[in-house]
Amino acid sequence: MHKRTLFSIALSCLLVPATALFSFAQKSTKPVIIGYVGGYDGNLVETSVMEASRLSHINYAFVDIKDNLAWLHNEKTDTVNFRNLNKLKLKNPDLKILISVGGWIWSKHFSDAVLTEASTRLFAQSAVQIVAQYHLDGVDIDWEYPGMVGDSNVFRPQDRTGYTNLFKNLREELDALSKKTNKKYLVTTAIGGSREFLQHTQMEMAQKYLDYINLMSYDFDGTYDNMAAHHSNLYAPANMPYIYSTDICIQNLKKVGVDLSKVVMGIGFYGKGKITASTENNGLYQIPVRPMFGGGYTFLKDSLVNKKGFVRHWDAASQASYLFNADKKIFITYDDEESVKKKCDYVKKYKLAGTMFWEYFSDAKSYLLKTINEEFGYQR
Repeated sequence: MHKRTLFSIALSCLLVPATALFSFAQKSTKPVIIGYVGGYDGNLVETSVMEASRLSHINYAFVDIKDNLAWLHNEKTDTVNFRNLNKLKLKNPDLKILISVGGWIWSKHFSDAVLTEASTRLFAQSAVQIVAQYHLDGVDIDWEYPGMVGDSNVFRPQDRTGYTNLFKNLREELDALSKKTNKKYLVTTAIGGSREFLQHTQMEMAQKYLDYINLMSYDFDGTYDNMAAHHSNLYAPANMPYIYSTDICIQNLKKVGVDLSKVVMGIGFYGKGKITASTENNGLYQIPVRPMFGGGYTFLKDSLVNKKGFVRHWDAASQASYLFNADKKIFITYDDEESVKKKCDYVKKYKLAGTMFWEYFSDAKSYLLKTINEEFGYQR
């Protein structure tokens, strides 16, 4: 992902009367909508502009790892963010707020933390302690990636079983906390969509301890050095079965025995750009010259779509949108309302758990979030 994690304040201070004007009751029959909210830069989250009624869950990104324990890297701002995020429950009492541990940058020490049974137990306890202290609703693990180097991570073959054992320990620790608070807590994970990820994990076993499996079905373009490809396409073209797609990743999960009713489809709320060597096929699948800034969807929609030489194109085979500026040879791959509707249809067709997205503030005007709300029957 690019890359995801915490919050605070006593829940007893946030009891909301049933008559609260803007309360929003999430119905269990609706697909979940999980938004990752970044606080990893030490920034204060602008919760005053967040539309809490449009979400079922918030995953706060990220919590770091230090000395094999879950650690608030930006404790001063993290604790304020927890408090303010919890206040969103005044608008949506059913909103769940989880810490997301790891992300691309802060996954370096997962392997050490889960190397032994004792270290895994201590790590799980430290994460659950944060949940308890700040009155949150669970733990999301974004280990990028078990058994693989990621961003210069420590990694080893034992990560495959350590990954599963981590969720077992988190589930046990949160269940113990639940007995004290009489409250249900969640264990979730953000996972890579690659075949290599499945080879280095035991998802068919790990899923037993997980409430949701958040599939990072975006950034596919980073897999290919030799072409400008979609970064979150729903399908792969029939003549290109070797490229990644959301559908391929989901069907691969099914093949290894993962219950699709726990799978949450990831949507990127941002675009990714490249300068291409050719204008052929409007830049799609052409040789890239260098990366180019894409930007969040609100910026793309308001400033570039069919403006300033950028023409919006639709790839029917991939069910994906993209922009191309022929004069400047700039190709931008992104999700828009049309592609998001197709993804929501897929969620409903295959009875997935719902959707998640990275990152909330990448689409400040909530164009895509509103589309998801409409498709899943969320009412304001």
